[in-house]
Amino acid sequence: MSSVIASADRSTGMVATVKMGSQSMKIDESGVATGEDTGPGPMDYIMSALGSCTVITLQMYAQRKNWPLERAQVTLQQRTLSGLEADLTPGNKRTVISKTLQLTGDLTPDQIERLKDISSRCPVQRTLEAGVLIETTLV
Repeated sequence: MSSVIASADRSTGMVATVKMGSQSMKIDESGVATGEDTGPGPMDYIMSALGSCTVITLQMYAQRKNWPLERAQVTLQQRTLSGLEADLTPGNKRTVISKTLQLTGDLTPDQIERLKDISSRCPVQRTLEAGVLIETTLV
């Protein structure tokens, strides 16, 4: 079970401190109210998790197959749909994340196609696509 503690108070405005085990970081909603651009925003961390999980998954798979994948890079862009465009998506999803892969190495076309397929199987992408049940308790 993974545990994360996030906190913010009146003095920090739109800046939160997040602790994960012995690590901590700042998350700053700099585009609103009193954000101070002291750290990435919440969606940046979701995108970072997806991107890092994708390239790590690709490297693990290529190593296991002994394929010559030298470098995997993914560029992510997020946009929000509205109106009819959103209504026409499966499940009426409103957020779209576009992934662009760049694979470097002496790979065959079949290996490249397989790595593209594997890139969508990282645990973070599977979690995002499946959706998450969030239970809230007040203490």
